[in-house]
Amino acid sequence: MPAPKKARKSSVGKPAEPSTAAADLAKAPADAPVKRDGKRVLLVDDDTEIVESMRTVLESRGYQILVARDGNQGLMMAEKDEPDLVVLDMMMPKRSGFLVLEKLRRSRPVPMKVIMITANEGSRHKAYAEMLGVDDYIRKPFAMDRLLASIDKLLS
Repeated sequence: MPAPKKARKSSVGKPAEPSTAAADLAKAPADAPVKRDGKRVLLVDDDTEIVESMRTVLESRGYQILVARDGNQGLMMAEKDEPDLVVLDMMMPKRSGFLVLEKLRRSRPVPMKVIMITANEGSRHKAYAEMLGVDDYIRKPFAMDRLLASIDKLLS
């Protein structure tokens, strides 16, 4: 008797019914515009599975993806590589997303576009991120089309 299929994720951080790898990519809107201009998006998150899900979908739409696995690395890459947008996890090793966002807002004359993602449900954290100037705040688990809509809006 074959082993049961493992459930795959249809949205970031949320289990789904069994599907194929191609179907997982199709969870993002099929009619989403394909980006051909190679805008650079920095993903700053210590969760490998979430990063790889975002990377796969964003690269399929023509975005150039940079990845940092902790807050210090993310800050360094944001300052050095100057991506068009940063997708920033709130809770990470070495430096929180809040500290990264705060430093980016203080050190740049033209603010970098930042989307903060978090599993935290607290409204105080959202208010603080907004006070620091985050462009969008998305709670995990989230549907990939929610992230894509935000990225498309901020980079259009």
